Amino acid sequence: MTKLSVVLATKNEQENIGRCLKSVRSIANEIIVFDEYSTDKTREIAKSFGARVFKVSHEPIFHITKQKAIDKATGDWILQLDADEVVTPELANEIKEVLRMSDSEILKRKVPELFMRHQRLLEREGSLPQAKSRQAGRSGVVAFFIPRRNMFLGKPLIHAGVYPDPSIRLIKRGKARLPGKSVHEIMEVDGQVSWLVNDMLHYDSPTLERYLNRLNRYTDLHAEELKSKKVKLNFFSLLNYSFVKPTIVFFKLYFRHRGYLDGMRGFVWCLFSSLHFPIAYFKYYSNEKNRS
Repeated sequence: MTKLSVVLATKNEQENIGRCLKSVRSIANEIIVFDEYSTDKTREIAKSFGARVFKVSHEPIFHITKQKAIDKATGDWILQLDADEVVTPELANEIKEVLRMSDSEILKRKVPELFMRHQRLLEREGSLPQAKSRQAGRSGVVAFFIPRRNMFLGKPLIHAGVYPDPSIRLIKRGKARLPGKSVHEIMEVDGQVSWLVNDMLHYDSPTLERYLNRLNRYTDLHAEELKSKKVKLNFFSLLNYSFVKPTIVFFKLYFRHRGYLDGMRGFVWCLFSSLHFPIAYFKYYSNEKNRS
């Protein structure tokens, strides 16, 4: 019988982790949580669901902690989740089904054209790097993209290039890894990648306050990336990051990806997505000037 490990990396997730673990307890043979010394009840709640909980020091890139949790898993397959994600009953049943299938059966499954089209589009735009496949022909299917339905200001955000927001989360043990170099990285995979077709719910920004907190955290990381790339602090980079990039991003999300169909929530999402670039650049500028 195929064994499934569910793994999470957490820090102060008491508001989310119970809902997440409740959604997977019917399919998980083991639950592993690597917690970065939460100061709330995250660890206690995880233990109440039978999770093996490990306290670890904070990492500047959270994917490093996620990889530690992946390395600890003993299951044949690993489902890596964030605490603000929920596996729907339909997705849970699909996971149980595909883990019983052969590679040929998996490859015969019908994947919605929307998913494939969205993936190809993001790959062309450089927003979704290809999974690195070193031995795809010999290793078979070793990982699955899972579509995510993102909850934004109380409702799912469907347009603005957000859905299906694919992420490689179900992986065969020893066949995939997170490089731990960037907050936006994708799994490196030794084999073929297929799709699950039922949605995962992602409560990353149920309120504007939570969204702004995440924006602040991600722009901090982006500012560090600008520093590592040694982006010049001159008029041309100022113009690029404060006007050119945000304008392109807003028009692409709001018009090309039809963010306007999500009403005011779509407008807010597209606006703040575009403002990510000037905010990160001004943080980078401020940090460098304070050091000089």
